[in-house]
Amino acid sequence: MNKKNYLWPLITMGSLAAGIVLGGFFTKNGAPFSVKDDKGRVKLNKLIDLIEQEYVDNVNTDSIIDMTVNNILAQLDPHSIYISKSEFDEVQNVMKGSFVGIGINYHIMNDTLAVVKPLPGGPSDKAGLKAGDRILYAEKVQLFNQGLSNDSIINLLKGNAGSKALLKVYRKSTNKFFDVEITRGEVPLKSVDVAIKVNDHTGYIKINRFAETTYTEFKAGLESLLKQGIDELVLDLRENGGGYMEPAIQIADDFLKGNEVIVKTVNKKGNVKITKASNKGLFTDKKLYVLINENSASASEIIAGAVQDNDRGTIVGRRSYGKGLVQREMYLGDGSAVRLTTARYYTPSGRSIQKPYNDGLDEYNSDLSNRFKSGELYSKDSIHLADSLKFKTTAGRTVYGGGGIVPDVFIPLKNKHGEDAIQLLMKTSLVSYYVFEEIESERAYLQRLTPKQLADKIYKDPKYFNELKAHLKASGLTFNLDRHKPNIMFYLVAEYMHQLYDDNAYYNWILQQDPMIQKISTLK
Repeated sequence: MNKKNYLWPLITMGSLAAGIVLGGFFTKNGAPFSVKDDKGRVKLNKLIDLIEQEYVDNVNTDSIIDMTVNNILAQLDPHSIYISKSEFDEVQNVMKGSFVGIGINYHIMNDTLAVVKPLPGGPSDKAGLKAGDRILYAEKVQLFNQGLSNDSIINLLKGNAGSKALLKVYRKSTNKFFDVEITRGEVPLKSVDVAIKVNDHTGYIKINRFAETTYTEFKAGLESLLKQGIDELVLDLRENGGGYMEPAIQIADDFLKGNEVIVKTVNKKGNVKITKASNKGLFTDKKLYVLINENSASASEIIAGAVQDNDRGTIVGRRSYGKGLVQREMYLGDGSAVRLTTARYYTPSGRSIQKPYNDGLDEYNSDLSNRFKSGELYSKDSIHLADSLKFKTTAGRTVYGGGGIVPDVFIPLKNKHGEDAIQLLMKTSLVSYYVFEEIESERAYLQRLTPKQLADKIYKDPKYFNELKAHLKASGLTFNLDRHKPNIMFYLVAEYMHQLYDDNAYYNWILQQDPMIQKISTLK
């Protein structure tokens, strides 16, 4: 099995962002700053100079400094982080909501770069690249049979906006080789995956992170849904680890009435800033549901807390991550930066939802596994928060601080006969890569099918299940897949739709069996 190269910086920078942004909540206005020159700092500088001048071996002192900065920040809190110069541009692109490149999703298939699909409206799409195309050369450099890493491929394909990328491509569907010149440009990185109707009266918006463009994307989606006549909205913040606070506040503002509190922040000096809703909300008087889970953090929790404390809507899902610290991004002058915790935030009722971190980073990071062990992800009765952390919503309902937002309606993970494990398996690169290979064998035919026709074909033809089962067995998976066939088939169709169609088709399919969406349909 070749390594999957899918959705990386030329495509999206999601994996890096997930590590840095999970639990992230910060202001976007970075700035240089001045520091004192005291004895401790002089000692550190002198030590670095001595190592450079006198140490017996050559040492990369930049790496020592990076390590020192990371160790210092680790003594503060889990969310004060250092962003090295090598990481900074990629992280900034994720949060800016775009990057400069050619705009493709790709696999390395049999040691050849294969286009999964060009990003809609991106440079490759405009230049005529299609799903299934093989990129053989970039700037006369051979890409196939070279064992190139992701970084090497990215370095060959990236460049400045307006620059040209000359590619040699093989199109399997026509068995032809051709050259194509692609003008590199801004490729959008969507933070709002979809804004669709799940039934005649219910809209659904999925936000994957809070970037500079998030509110613009959200507003466009909400306005489109309102024109379609929705009278209730589901806002999906599951797996959303946070990001910039400004778009989260803007979105909460659209749900709340004038003068209702959105969030409070308190800094080191005890200065309190209270942010209240304007009187310009787009969606203040219709039913609202907010979906959260154990990986919904910071900015996601700001929205969920504001909605819950103001009794504006219903929070559905599982207890959120529990991150109540605000970071400010500060540049260090050499291309690197720190995100330093400069304040704590509180929900409108006054609760801090920051989970404890006094027992160290390892214990803090093991919180999710502890939730699994305690059974909390499968039973609401396993959630235990101190009575001393009780607060009241505007309507007098009891809510809790001290470790995330506890939903109003609890939805457990699927645990029947290991169905949760099957769901995770079907979303891995092992399955995604396999589906890409299968699509390649009949792409021309499959592309002519509607989503419904595709689903019918996969369900009715036993080869799809049997061949996937053989593939998974050959990959070392030994558990009984037959007992999970309905679940496997559902997510197999989902992966085909993900690769063949747009996000709307994928979400229209996947939401049919979403337990949280199903539960909402009963809350009338």
